[in-house]
Amino acid sequence: MKISRTILLAAVALIGLSASAQDRFELYGDYSYLHFSPTITGLNARSFNGGGAGVQLNFLKLFGIKADFQGYGSTTFTRTYNGPVVTPGGTIPAGTYTSQGNMFTYMFGPVLRIPLPKVRPFGEALFGASETNAYVNLKNAINNAGGTLSLATQHPFTMALGAGIDIDIVKGIAVRPAEFDYVLSRYSNPLTSTGNQNNFRYCGGLVIKF
Repeated sequence: MKISRTILLAAVALIGLSASAQDRFELYGDYSYLHFSPTITGLNARSFNGGGAGVQLNFLKLFGIKADFQGYGSTTFTRTYNGPVVTPGGTIPAGTYTSQGNMFTYMFGPVLRIPLPKVRPFGEALFGASETNAYVNLKNAINNAGGTLSLATQHPFTMALGAGIDIDIVKGIAVRPAEFDYVLSRYSNPLTSTGNQNNFRYCGGLVIKF
């Protein structure tokens, strides 16, 4: 019985050491471009430029868990109304309204990796939330002109589905030339009570492996 327990404990320890030896911790920084598609009719899609960083813990060379954080600089939003508009959230006087808006995303999720020599394609499914002041700033511009819109700061559900590739350049460092994601966000806006934004994201940068 003691011998069996010893063998069992040794096997468990060996499996644990083997698994930990195959784990790999990654830290990355990147440039990111986000093509954001507002749900307000007449408000054109906007291009956000920014960047961010994240961490990833890989298991058994094939699977990983990623935490991804991106921030995007301010871009301009302009909307013109030829006449007064009554919306579910309040009224909008006729006029042209311009505001600035930035955006932040923070998402987490699984990564599937293909561990080829020197090259590692991957796919990911990330889930979390985001934040932008674009809609609130537009609401404030409208209300300053006599509107009566009501809209609180939002942190809606946000999802990214996509794929990319890492290429080793020296030991412990890889370049990520391309990562492409479909990004879904669910912001309410001053004109409708709900809405889904179908966005596109590109990321590229450096990966440091530990």
